[in-house]
Amino acid sequence: MFKKIASLGLTLGLATALIGGTATASFAQDNKPVKIGWSAWSDAEFVTKLAAKLIKDELGQEVELVQTDVAPLYQGVSRGDLDFMMMAWLPQTHADYYKRVENKVETLGTVYDGAKLGWVVPDYIPASEISSIEDLKKPEVMENLKNTIQGIDPGAGLTRLSQEALKTYELSDYKLQISSEAGMLTSVNRAYRGENWFVATSWSPHWMFGKYKLRYLEDPKKALGDAEHVDVVARKGFKQDNPKVAAFMSRMKLPISDLEAGMFTAQETSYDEAVAKYITDHPDQVKTWVGSE
Repeated sequence: MFKKIASLGLTLGLATALIGGTATASFAQDNKPVKIGWSAWSDAEFVTKLAAKLIKDELGQEVELVQTDVAPLYQGVSRGDLDFMMMAWLPQTHADYYKRVENKVETLGTVYDGAKLGWVVPDYIPASEISSIEDLKKPEVMENLKNTIQGIDPGAGLTRLSQEALKTYELSDYKLQISSEAGMLTSVNRAYRGENWFVATSWSPHWMFGKYKLRYLEDPKKALGDAEHVDVVARKGFKQDNPKVAAFMSRMKLPISDLEAGMFTAQETSYDEAVAKYITDHPDQVKTWVGSE
């Protein structure tokens, strides 16, 4: 995919050079689709599709969405194959990915603050049985959980931190079931319907907190980190090439409560409908983002 994008960029660059002229080059840049990378996480999908619609409808620029895993996203932005991504969890979750490319990218702004990673259990499990990650060592808890923690994508920062947490808390008898967000949610839904015990890797914001009654396990050793911010990371030069979209992205910031409500609506309807509803319900916020106020 990225080779194809790079080839397309090269073709457009050559065409511009052949036509010649500063004004023509500027025109070509303005009409070139903005390439936004994203991974199939519910929060990333919502904010990315929200930004894409506003860039197209309010700023008049075409958008191309490129879906891939987290590691290729950072690589794609750093190489200039993608213009930006809206899901850089910092300073801890994506620390390894970001460190490799920090001199080749630039931050446009923060999409939301107070993001959190952790392990969750359903509220129907008594807190007296499980309230902390330390409680997972109890023999009866291990049996009820079948020595399994439901995980997500192998390349996710949460997966890496969860693997480290197993070592930190000496939970060698547990298996982290690496799958995907969709796979984790399928397992959670099946267990929840039967009121079976489970522990799953999760994060906030997420629509699952609107559908299920869940609680985070205490993490006294901070193996899964503290609250984080989620940033927009762009290729070097994007601000100069597309100042209008870059300025918009620097202003686009959502309260987590609004984001989770939008994500839950997306699960009940569709992301397109949820994005349209969000725009209708937050006119003043949108005006501020697009700079029309």
